[in-house]
Amino acid sequence: MRTILAFAAAVMAAVALSGCGYNDLQRQDEQVKSAWSEVINQYQRRSDLVPNLVNTVKGYASQEERVLTEVTQARASVGSIQATPELLNDPQAFAKFQAAQNQLQSALSRLLVVSENYPQLKSDQNFRDLQAQLEGTENRIAVARNRYIKAVQEFNTTVRSFPTNMTAMLFKMDIKPNFSVENEKAISAPPTVDFSKPAPAPAPAPAPAPAPATK
Repeated sequence: MRTILAFAAAVMAAVALSGCGYNDLQRQDEQVKSAWSEVINQYQRRSDLVPNLVNTVKGYASQEERVLTEVTQARASVGSIQATPELLNDPQAFAKFQAAQNQLQSALSRLLVVSENYPQLKSDQNFRDLQAQLEGTENRIAVARNRYIKAVQEFNTTVRSFPTNMTAMLFKMDIKPNFSVENEKAISAPPTVDFSKPAPAPAPAPAPAPAPATK
């Protein structure tokens, strides 16, 4: 008898939780974690490119020590942060992570701008390959960030809506931090360097022939 009652209570509890959005919260929480994992994977791809990129630039522009140091330090700062799923429950840690990634992106942009001053570096095939990989990775980062933003927006909306907000409170599921939309377009834009030769300036138009003298 007790077994039957326990089973019935479990069924009723499952129905109640389902009706209060428990399953939706769990599904959306998993979507957020999955989207976050993709963001981390793409950030790691970018970080892995940094050592080869720095060494290649150093071979042609060792005097640019300040910029090279900034990139190296920014990568170290990123690597010092443990980007685990638990970070998504700590807004301050998330903001610190975001700031470190933005710093690395800015440092890499400055490095690519500096490379414009070294024609031999720009023509180096290894550098061109690394630069192309970096641009591709930045595009993937932008896509992954957008997916994460949408997943968090859906989850946070559910957490704040009634009656699912009661279920979220019961199971201590709070809203998750999101990437700041402030200057999001500029932050997400991949660093670009145009290696193409500038188009030649148009030749000046010939001066008009002098009019014949009249008698």
